[in-house]
Amino acid sequence: MIKAGIVGGAGYTAGELLRILLNHSFVELSFVYSTSNAGNLLSDVHQDLIGSTSLRFADAIDFSVDVVFLCLGHGNSKAFLKENNFTESTVIIDLSNDFRLKADADFEGREFVYGLTELNRDAIKQAGSIANPGCFATAIQLALLPLADARKISNDIHINAVTGATGAGTSLSATTHYTWRDNNFSYYKPFTHQHMGEINQTVAQLQSGFDKELFFLPNRGNFSRGIFATAYTKFDGAFDEIKKLYKDYYADAPFTFVSDAEIHMKQVVNTNKCLIHLYKQGSQLLITSCIDNLLKGASGQAVENMNLIFGLPQVEGLNLKGSYF
Repeated sequence: MIKAGIVGGAGYTAGELLRILLNHSFVELSFVYSTSNAGNLLSDVHQDLIGSTSLRFADAIDFSVDVVFLCLGHGNSKAFLKENNFTESTVIIDLSNDFRLKADADFEGREFVYGLTELNRDAIKQAGSIANPGCFATAIQLALLPLADARKISNDIHINAVTGATGAGTSLSATTHYTWRDNNFSYYKPFTHQHMGEINQTVAQLQSGFDKELFFLPNRGNFSRGIFATAYTKFDGAFDEIKKLYKDYYADAPFTFVSDAEIHMKQVVNTNKCLIHLYKQGSQLLITSCIDNLLKGASGQAVENMNLIFGLPQVEGLNLKGSYF
C-alpha cells in the first residue's frame, strides 16, 4: 500500500483528494494535516464523508509517507517546504502555482516536473516532485496541445473560459457570496490571469519559436464546479486534417476525448474527463474544452500523477460517476 498524507486538508481540493484516496485500492491515508481543524473529524468539515471514515485532522506530519499532497494557498508551499523537510523517498505533489514555471522548478534540491499527463507522461513516471497544473491552464492547454505539437499555431489565439464558484476556494470574498454569484456573470483578470505563464510555457515548449499571442478572458459562472473553455484562431488547413490531428494526439490519453458532437459541462462534472470539440467556419477554427475544475483541473490530475509515479494504471481510483441528471 502507498502511504499518503495531505497538507492543508480543509479546502475543496483536499476534500476531492480525500474522496478519491479513501476509495483508492492501493492507498492508505496516513494523515490529513490542518492547523485550524486539528482533532476534528474529517467528516466535520467534509460532511459527505460521514460514515465513510473515522479519521481526524492531525496536528503533526508523518514524514515517512510515500507521497504527500500539498493543498496550500498559492505562495504557501515554498514556505511550508522550507520549514518541513521530507526525505527524497517521499514524492511531493504540489497543487499550488509555486513550482509550475521552469524558473521555479528547482527548489531545495528537488526538481518539480510539470504534471500535465498528456504532455509530460514519461517525465512524470520518473519524477520525485510534481507541480500540478492550474485548472484553467489544464482546460486551455488540452485544447491547444495537438495544434502546438504539430507546430500549426500560425496566428493569435483568443480564449474565453468560465469557471464555477469552487475555483475561488473556500474563503469568502465579495464575488463568492451566494447573493452576488447567483444569477450573475462577470469577467476578471482580463488578459493577465496567473495561469497564462504555464500555458505560454507549454506552447513554447512544443512549438519552438512561437511568437504569436494568446488572449485569455476568464469568467465567473453562477454554478459550483466545472470549466467551459473556447479558443479560436485562424487555421488554413482542412477540417478533416485538424480532426485527425487531435484524435491521433489523444489516442492513448485515458481521460481526454475528442467528441464529434458538441459538448457541454454536465458531461464532465464529477469526473476526471476532458472533452474536446472542434468546429471550423471558413478560416476560423473553434476548439472547445470542458473539465471539472476540482478533478481533472486539480485533485484528479494529482492522483493521475501519483499513479504514474508508482507504476499503477493511470486510471486507478479515477473511474468516477458523473452527475448528468
